[in-house]
Amino acid sequence: HKMVGGSDNGDQANTIKKRCCGCNKADFFPEESFQNWGNYAKALRETKTRLKDRLLTRSFDQLELHEMRGRSQHEMKKTLNWFDLIWFGVGAIMGAGVFVLTGQAAREYSGPAVLISYLISGISALLSVLCYTEFSTELPVAGGSFAYLRVELGDFIAFIAAGNILFEYIVAGASVARSWTSYFATLCNHKPNDFRINVSFLAENYNHLDPIAVGISIAICVGASLSMKGSARFNSVATILHIGVVIFILVAGLTKANPANYANFAPYGIRGILKGSAMLFFAYVGFDGVATLGEEIKNPGRDIPIGLIGSMLIIITTYCLLSATLCLMQPYSGVDPDAPFTIAFQATGMNWAKFIVAFGALKGMTTVLLANIVGQARYFTHIARTHMAPPILAVISEKTGTPVNATVIMTVANSIVALFTSLDVLANLLSIATLFIFSLVAIALIVRRHYVSGETSETDRNKLIGFLVLIILSSIGTAIYWAASENGWFGYVITVTIWFSATLGLKLMVKEARKPKVWGVPLVPWLPSASIAINVFIMGSIDGPSFMRFAVWTVLLLIYYLFVGLHASYDAAKESESERKVDATEATNIEAGVTNIEAGGRT
Repeated sequence: HKMVGGSDNGDQANTIKKRCCGCNKADFFPEESFQNWGNYAKALRETKTRLKDRLLTRSFDQLELHEMRGRSQHEMKKTLNWFDLIWFGVGAIMGAGVFVLTGQAAREYSGPAVLISYLISGISALLSVLCYTEFSTELPVAGGSFAYLRVELGDFIAFIAAGNILFEYIVAGASVARSWTSYFATLCNHKPNDFRINVSFLAENYNHLDPIAVGISIAICVGASLSMKGSARFNSVATILHIGVVIFILVAGLTKANPANYANFAPYGIRGILKGSAMLFFAYVGFDGVATLGEEIKNPGRDIPIGLIGSMLIIITTYCLLSATLCLMQPYSGVDPDAPFTIAFQATGMNWAKFIVAFGALKGMTTVLLANIVGQARYFTHIARTHMAPPILAVISEKTGTPVNATVIMTVANSIVALFTSLDVLANLLSIATLFIFSLVAIALIVRRHYVSGETSETDRNKLIGFLVLIILSSIGTAIYWAASENGWFGYVITVTIWFSATLGLKLMVKEARKPKVWGVPLVPWLPSASIAINVFIMGSIDGPSFMRFAVWTVLLLIYYLFVGLHASYDAAKESESERKVDATEATNIEAGVTNIEAGGRT
């Protein structure tokens, strides 16, 4: 397959040789717009035209599956199967969150009904998993949601979404790495900050340096760079051990169960249960990283649905059982919001069990950190293939079959943040990027099923846009009404009726333009539409400062895009387009030549 893109010209062999020795400017900015200052000035003058081009241009399946992969010079090794994916999914999601969030939700929002809260948020996450599964079976590429959004919603939206998810990956990676140190200290019978270095001249919240967090990040980076199959084996063993710890907690906890603790099952009512489920949704985040493994899976059509859906069902079941056990062990009012299981075991006289809990949390965080680094590196690799990031980050190592450059760069970013920044600051940086991406993927799935360029009529396209706008606005209306009104219900009658009518209209009045080839989400458009509504609803429970951080980071992404990413991706796309035209012309000439020879032979 012919290489395409700004860096894939005739001197490609020389470029690869140079990469072995070191980096040069062409590795980072090989595009025409960055060859000299004159070209760059010309590109900036054309920003309006180029932006219009990239805003309205969507990618297509074959480009993502073939040409984009070609820009990485080597293929990733196909070594993973459904078994690896199930444990990768469980390992990516089930970290220390369940050991902390369960206590907060039970004590402050749901009471013993935290079990119902986990079930509701689990089903909500499962809707997003179904949307991801359909895309990842048809587009098994390293970019995950970035590639899906490029194909259905265009370059610009895909870049803004992916830029936000990368920021969240870095914050989450740093947070988990610092938590790893805290739990390791607990396991060694020390206080969390005992293993951190206090530097008095640095600002508060940034003065406890954490070399252990950096060390564990580097160790996982080395493993992830050397072998994906080796990383998957390590993950499977660690995750199965983690499940073993969970089973111990369940069995040991149930020996101290008191059914009387369930007497007041839902002390805060239905609103408390829903508030709890909005908070607990974040215990299910992480499965999107599994979708970035598409290029390394032996049989994507079979393995991805089993891996993604299977892992989510295991996690929903585990979370519900753990939360039920916690509230059977002690009254919800006595549950500790910070270390619920440890304190529950202490309250029942099993003080030694806190070391088992800490060991389980440590195992869980190690696999979450591995999934985090693997996922963000593959995201970044595919972004670099489009030239929205420097193309040197798209390179796949010929020896290991892994994206070493992207893995190292992302680990460096994680480590810098983890070294200085306290957990309090990182916890408050929980951004809305995950929910934003989940909503966009659900929108993209509805677009994929109902719109095919050149086939869908203009009337159907306009109806599709109208119904989608109504679904999104009614979902936003429901979220705002939930946040603003404590006891009212009339607003929900209006917003939910609009949502239902718009989804029904989409089902009855817009012709489905495409059927899934491999695996499809059932009940389209109902399930993706419900996914949009639920994700937007949960966004309404997030604090104002998170929206401000989301806005600030998005503005920074826009500045980068307008001055660098737009021009690099525009040049790469135009070069790719011209090469495809040359290929098509050559193919036509060859075909014409063969026809002439055959005609001459018959004469």
